[in-house]
Amino acid sequence: MSLPNGYVPVTVDLYEDYRRYAERTPRLTADLTFTNLWGWAEYYGLGLSFREDLCWICQTKPDLRFWAPVGDWNEADWMAHPEIRKGVTLLRAPHELADILSARLESRVTMVDDRDQWEYLYDRDELATLPGAKFHKKKTHVNGYHRRYGEDYRRLDDVSNHDGVEHVLELQEKWCQWRDCENSPSLMAENNAIFRVIGNWDRLPGLTGGALYVDDEIGAFAVGERVGDMMVVHFEKVQAELKGVYQAINHSFVNHSAQGVTLINREQDMGELGLRQAKETYNPVGFLKKCRLVIEGDEV
Repeated sequence: MSLPNGYVPVTVDLYEDYRRYAERTPRLTADLTFTNLWGWAEYYGLGLSFREDLCWICQTKPDLRFWAPVGDWNEADWMAHPEIRKGVTLLRAPHELADILSARLESRVTMVDDRDQWEYLYDRDELATLPGAKFHKKKTHVNGYHRRYGEDYRRLDDVSNHDGVEHVLELQEKWCQWRDCENSPSLMAENNAIFRVIGNWDRLPGLTGGALYVDDEIGAFAVGERVGDMMVVHFEKVQAELKGVYQAINHSFVNHSAQGVTLINREQDMGELGLRQAKETYNPVGFLKKCRLVIEGDEV
């Protein structure tokens, strides 16, 4: 399906244009970061439409759908946008947007909660120090990893780490072979998103991250970006045969690449039970809640 009139494909060149709207958004989710849009642009067939007050997002695969727009929701002239019409559903909408549109449109909008899309929020200092009994197992895994392999963490945004991005892509390629991505559409889509994002590292200035090395070979990486007082973790991959490596890369990333924030956002679980259980073991302090907003009636 082609993009609607007024929409253009997501390209890296639109980063700065999009950023100006994103910075005015009252509640920016991981979904609505430019990094996420660019990474998944081909998979979802994403397009952007820049207006005076809002930037709208649509997907064309498998069919036409609209996401929550970015911009100053409180000041937007919502009725001036053709997307606000009977039958349209706005996906991935934060609860804060639901409150605003419910006040503006009253009975014309219905909120349908979407638990599978809630983003997990963690206390940054807790993940950095792993205090108390509730983190005892995590801390044991981290300490065990350090005893076996040390902690050789190299930041990807360190100019002296010239080969870091190349090493990350090499590990991602091997990971995809281990997991047989070619026979899993979802894993292949994620693989393509990682290559699109990491391959354009220098053109996406908000990115940060790092990798753990063992005997000078990369064993894990994590990539994220800062959104206000929150660090969003977009990607994380490891060599699973390294004992404790999942906990170690999480811990090292928070300590070395996520300073100056109070929250860590590890994104949604997409309704996958195993992923949900794994995210809950890190003791989230809250959620960035999202919903679907259904426009049900015409303007009165």
